[in-house]
Amino acid sequence: MPPDHWHRTEDLGRFLDRAGNFLRSRPALHTVPLTVTETLRTRGPHVYGDLPPVYGTLERDGAVRAAYFQTPPHRLNLTALTAEEADYLAAHLEGHGRPVPGVVAGRETATAVAAAWQARTGATSTLHQRQRLHRLGTLSVPQPVPEGRTRIAVESDRPQLVKWYGEFSEAIGHPAGEAGSWADARIAYGGVTFWEDPDGTPVAMAGATPQIAGQVRVAPVYTPAHLRGRGYAGAVTAEVSRAARDAGADEVLLFTDLANPVSNRLYHRIGYRPVTDFAVYDFAAYNVSVYDDSDGSSPDHSAR
Repeated sequence: MPPDHWHRTEDLGRFLDRAGNFLRSRPALHTVPLTVTETLRTRGPHVYGDLPPVYGTLERDGAVRAAYFQTPPHRLNLTALTAEEADYLAAHLEGHGRPVPGVVAGRETATAVAAAWQARTGATSTLHQRQRLHRLGTLSVPQPVPEGRTRIAVESDRPQLVKWYGEFSEAIGHPAGEAGSWADARIAYGGVTFWEDPDGTPVAMAGATPQIAGQVRVAPVYTPAHLRGRGYAGAVTAEVSRAARDAGADEVLLFTDLANPVSNRLYHRIGYRPVTDFAVYDFAAYNVSVYDDSDGSSPDHSAR
């Protein structure tokens, strides 16, 4: 399968015409491409920056075998490949001469692409993060439930959302420049839920992506540092998970950072169970953030 079996485009409509059914065929494993392309479709190609996103499909016998997207300056996000296909992808990417700062994919695919890219270009690859994709099984609300209640964030909450997303981004090493567009997108569809204390002050938040292909991903989850350890993150995550399921989602998903045992234990208590592992690699001197949730930044994994 030579490199010219890969097809590259900056036209999102063309990409979705070719790859849409493929992405929807495995909605849990393709949750990030599904949600990011939906955000790009509804909010425009420059929601993540000035450079246009690029998309690619690997096709054989008229059928899509794999797909990727990149919203510069972020890493390439990629569906599953064999080792041979990873070699051909490296050749395809090198041939287009556009910077590739890294890759996010299933663990075996990401490792194979990192090795192929290093062998072809000489650029070193470094494992940045190990992630685990989880699916909600039987929902369980962590006990004891803290005092307070949930509330959907609205336009008047925009400054709070921008502030907290900036803090969250800083904590995970992700540039906070997208905080305003992230807040606007989430407010537009009711995509952030606060946990408020009894006097109505927000003390934690949890987001959720729009439902696409029957799946919703919970992201991000954030509690300011001085309010952690009080059960707010668990309570708001459980509520957002319940709301997604009540709205008809077949699969409710989230990513965790495998280096964070606190969040992994919390999500297990709520009812999330492992699906598969992902890996994030940086290439050469690039050092950019992990792909996110519905916005294309990072799979918001923190239970802070």
